[in-house]
Amino acid sequence: MIAQARANGFEFRKWYARHTARPWVSFDDAAQWLSLGRRCFTLLFSHEFASCFWKSGTQITFSMPAKDFSRVLPDGTVKTVHRKAFTRRTARPDVWKYHLREMAGETEPLRYLRRYVRVEEDLDPDPDDTPNGPAPSED
Repeated sequence: MIAQARANGFEFRKWYARHTARPWVSFDDAAQWLSLGRRCFTLLFSHEFASCFWKSGTQITFSMPAKDFSRVLPDGTVKTVHRKAFTRRTARPDVWKYHLREMAGETEPLRYLRRYVRVEEDLDPDPDDTPNGPAPSED
């Protein structure tokens, strides 16, 4: 998460010194300290971090999980709606404010944030990295 925000201009070292009152030792030390208890929320709900993590004006692609909810119809009956998982794209100028507000309303903010983190295991594997080597070519 920090690397993704740093790629968009987030200055983690300056933020850490300003918000934690701890001396900077190393990136790993700072990340370890933030991972203890609920300290990570200091970073996650920081406007500086959020504005870089969800960079304004850039299009973001994220997945919405499958969801079931009830809806009251005009005749008073209740219908359960089953919504399938889908991919969504957005490009708002103040996208970070929207996501910060949504994350604050979640019971598990880290799960909300996880949808937007690009991690290696989510990427398509490189054919050369498969256990059996590259696929044979059909020449």
